[in-house]
Amino acid sequence: MVPKITLFLPLLALVFGGESNSIYYDSYHGVQISEKEYQQRIARNTTFWCTNVLEPCDPHEWRRIDGSCNNLNHPNRGMTHTPNLRLLPPTYAGNSKEGYEPRKAKCGAPLPPERQLRTSVLPEGRVPDLVTTQLVSHFLVFLISDVLSIHDTINYVLWKPYCCLPQGKQDKDCIPVKIPNDDPVHRFGNLRCMKLTRPFTYQSEGCLKNDTVPERIVTPTPTIDLSKLYGQVPEVLASKGRLFKNGLLKYEIEEGRMWPPSTKTKDDLCILNQKPVETRCHDTPEPISNSLAGINLFSIWFWRLHNYIATALAKVNPCWDDDRLFYETREINIAFMLQIIYYELLPSLMGHENLRREGVIASTPGFRDSYNDQVLPQISAEYAFVLRWFHIIQENDQKMYNAKGHYLRSVPLTNITLRTGYLAIDNNLDYITQGVFRQAGGRFDNLVDPDIAEIGLGPMTEGTDITSFDLVKNRYFGMAPYVKYLELCNGRRFTTFNDLIGFAKPEMLEILKEKYKHVEDIDLIVGLWLELPAEGSLLPKTLQCLMIEQHVRFLVSDRHWYERPNRPHAFNLEQLLEIRKSTVSGLLCNVGDTVTDIQPNAFLRAGPGNEMTSCEHLPNIDFRAWKDPSCGGGSSTNWYGGAHDGNPYIWSEATD
Repeated sequence: MVPKITLFLPLLALVFGGESNSIYYDSYHGVQISEKEYQQRIARNTTFWCTNVLEPCDPHEWRRIDGSCNNLNHPNRGMTHTPNLRLLPPTYAGNSKEGYEPRKAKCGAPLPPERQLRTSVLPEGRVPDLVTTQLVSHFLVFLISDVLSIHDTINYVLWKPYCCLPQGKQDKDCIPVKIPNDDPVHRFGNLRCMKLTRPFTYQSEGCLKNDTVPERIVTPTPTIDLSKLYGQVPEVLASKGRLFKNGLLKYEIEEGRMWPPSTKTKDDLCILNQKPVETRCHDTPEPISNSLAGINLFSIWFWRLHNYIATALAKVNPCWDDDRLFYETREINIAFMLQIIYYELLPSLMGHENLRREGVIASTPGFRDSYNDQVLPQISAEYAFVLRWFHIIQENDQKMYNAKGHYLRSVPLTNITLRTGYLAIDNNLDYITQGVFRQAGGRFDNLVDPDIAEIGLGPMTEGTDITSFDLVKNRYFGMAPYVKYLELCNGRRFTTFNDLIGFAKPEMLEILKEKYKHVEDIDLIVGLWLELPAEGSLLPKTLQCLMIEQHVRFLVSDRHWYERPNRPHAFNLEQLLEIRKSTVSGLLCNVGDTVTDIQPNAFLRAGPGNEMTSCEHLPNIDFRAWKDPSCGGGSSTNWYGGAHDGNPYIWSEATD
């Protein structure tokens, strides 16, 4: 049954609102289907998840909002609900009347219980990192939301909250996580169960038969395209996003701050707002922007950045119409994000030389064209899963500072999920913005923040061990054993625990030997929790390997990749060199509240070589590179990026 919830309403317009020239594709197999078959799917109520509706492709058009036509040979690949690929075959215990079940140990016994295993190998604690800032985890959450879904979480929080009650025993979708009597945290309490549900799959939603190997179904487009900003449905973007004036997105100004448009009537979007004081709630193409703090913060900042860019382009090119301004602005905004990810975030975590050697980043600032139309725009199931490792670097205690760097107070991030209204009062957004680049992030080790491990979703549900849930999902997603990924990444066999020497600390190997009877029993996420970092990197070796594979795939499969010289509406060299100036510090200087001083690389802690610097001294994009000679003289203003007068809302002058 199609879920009746606001978070999915935008997608209903996509699958049920076809025009007469629409083409229909099976979302899983990628083959075109007839109008008759489409109508039959409507009757069977499987259209939402199982069918893509798109218009005929034009090879010269802009990047589409819905992700279609990215690959002209396979037009629906790149759209919502298209399948992940597998780097290794999935592993399950075999089929049953309930569907495929998680694999067992090699001896045939069940694998160690998830909560008990997690508390043994991944203890709880808070240790600040000496290298990175809190901004890393916030940006990673936003990046992950751009390519992955949260509907599995919505399922057990809102749709099926009864999985630890007697009713849950009658629902095959419930997979409650048992808490042992000797649990280190709950042994003195009464909580003995954490509610959880099976992942949404093509089988569970009626797209494939139940006797086939289950594959998880995801909603976002499988390319990095700021879909959390623009959505995935053109009609919804038109109604909830675009202002249709000067290329701008709709916005509101409140107490000197620019916000995305807000709804003050829909209580199902920001359910934790403390009314009547907290009322603001984004009413945008992707309501999920109201969710986790990192998603919310970067949704606000990139929304503002869009309007900043659009206003700059309109002044430089007064003859451009709204459509030209909007789509050029969107291209720059997406390129801005990609430049930050590839040339700032990933090098900060993995090492610049490692990424250059693997072809993730270019050696020179000019163009590069690695596009291969034989590689489909897809996310690997492994990449989608291993990003969960970053839960162990999340710090739940968000510190707040004023513009002079004086500590004020802190707020648990779990308390401001689905609570956009909190950001809009008492200068909280200003203080959190200052905090994200001043506060140390969580250390890259084998500890997890106690709040992430015990109250991960805050007041929305009792007892949520996100890391134990990650282990459960490891098994229900059918991830191959950890050593199989070691073999994939290292090109050799791993048949004994001694083969893991050099990949984990000796004391960690002792724990693995105690908990698992055979080396092939080790779960992928557990192996990653205990693995040593790659050389020159903060990340475990296998995590780095799987992430590199995907980030190469992103650039070779995306026909609209910003570094390509021959894509539709490509940047010229001068424009690309301006895009190269994009940094997360520049983003916050442009649109962050009260940000006038910041370290050049805000993902790394301020210190020698990365000292706090005035925004005026940081690289800035010069939008005169986009000057269109056919527009005549245009504005004489020097349109550099960066709100160096201390007012990040200078675009409001263009729309008053």
